[in-house]
Amino acid sequence: MQRRRKWLAASVTVTLAAVPLSFGVSSATAHATPRLLPESTVVRALSGTSTPATTDYCLAHSGGLKRCYVPSQLQAAYDVGPLFTAGDTGKGQTIVLIDCFGSPTIAHDLATFDATFSLPAPPHFTVITPAGRVPAFSANATDRVGWAVETSLDVEWAHAMAPDANIVLAETPTDEVEGVTGFPEILKAENYVVTHYPGSIVSMSFGATEQTFGTWKKIVPFRAAFLAGTKKNVTFVSGTGDTGSSNYEVAMTLYPHPVIAWPASDPLVTAVGGTKLSLDDAGVRVAPDAVWNDSRPGSPSASGGGVSSYFSRPTFQSSVAGVVGVHRGVPDVTMSGSCTGLVNIYLGISTTSSPAGWYSVCGTSESSPLFAGIVALADQRATHALGNINPALYAMSTTPNNGLVPVTVGNNTVSVSSPAGILTVPGYSASATYNLATGLGTIDAALFVPALVTASAQLASAHHAHN
Repeated sequence: MQRRRKWLAASVTVTLAAVPLSFGVSSATAHATPRLLPESTVVRALSGTSTPATTDYCLAHSGGLKRCYVPSQLQAAYDVGPLFTAGDTGKGQTIVLIDCFGSPTIAHDLATFDATFSLPAPPHFTVITPAGRVPAFSANATDRVGWAVETSLDVEWAHAMAPDANIVLAETPTDEVEGVTGFPEILKAENYVVTHYPGSIVSMSFGATEQTFGTWKKIVPFRAAFLAGTKKNVTFVSGTGDTGSSNYEVAMTLYPHPVIAWPASDPLVTAVGGTKLSLDDAGVRVAPDAVWNDSRPGSPSASGGGVSSYFSRPTFQSSVAGVVGVHRGVPDVTMSGSCTGLVNIYLGISTTSSPAGWYSVCGTSESSPLFAGIVALADQRATHALGNINPALYAMSTTPNNGLVPVTVGNNTVSVSSPAGILTVPGYSASATYNLATGLGTIDAALFVPALVTASAQLASAHHAHN
């Protein structure tokens, strides 16, 4: 199946609309290796492509429904300023973004993004192709264009949150799946990263519904890098998906019952859901954060969350057993991802209908690299890589001044189209405690980073004392 994708024409009379970038799987291969599903949604900036869209402009030309953001606004919203002032900017850390195909213009795109928003260039920006050479780019291939958008989003916004961290882009040569490509190639890239970049933070803005693997045994081989990486203090983070309580099955249809995606569901991965931020031009909240849910009847556009069908409840979630039951629950945390609170990216590729320039983007593809940047700040503060942070996240959740901010508004219930009509897929509601829509909540980085460092140190000390 080809990825279905649409660019909106730039016009002040056009209302912003969200169109998912998605992959499907053919019925013949649904239980071999599922096709990857990039977790992002892309819309054209209402202001055109020559300049990034401002919050005021998007509000004025979307009937007051949509806001568009630049780095300084999200930096303010997540309170990274005190960390930057203290020198915690990600220096000495490495963030790895894994993207199928990548983008042939990413170095130029990042440089343009940095120049526009007065960000320093990363100390080192490296593009690697450990699973094989990426084929020549084609602007006529919708999957190639879509992954280029994904790449710009991942690289630019991870860098915005940790401007002095090294950035590594690991490109893989295809997203096709016939049992020998797709996830196996991503595994090759991940294994290379674990070996050559120990202690890094790896952000994954892709996923596939657990059930499309067919059985638990089909997932097991693809976990090898997580198992090896955890031993080398690599932190893995992943977006939870953009279709709320549902997700894709064969032939690009959506499950009519609650499901979640892997790798976000893996206990060795920190699952990052999406919220709706309502900010003014200075990044000050004008409304409380809410679960990202911009869905329309039969058209899901919301943060993924729920319980795993394959993974049992990990020990670190024992404190929330009353919510997750006997299964792994996601998300763990949430950050910006809503399509009514978009972020600007610069995209250097050009197609016949979409010139190079500025675009507005949303989805948990945004949430994951944002959080990866925050972890880089924590690694610098700790002076060493924190590795798998999930145990520390849940341990610190009951301590004061932990920087975990509850998100108490909204839910991720969606509806899907089916032969029987529009069906509701029940989701989960936000609350002041752990829940399956927003996890432990969102973050105040100035408090969260030191609290995470302290909790990690306490767990490490307890582990060493026990052994």
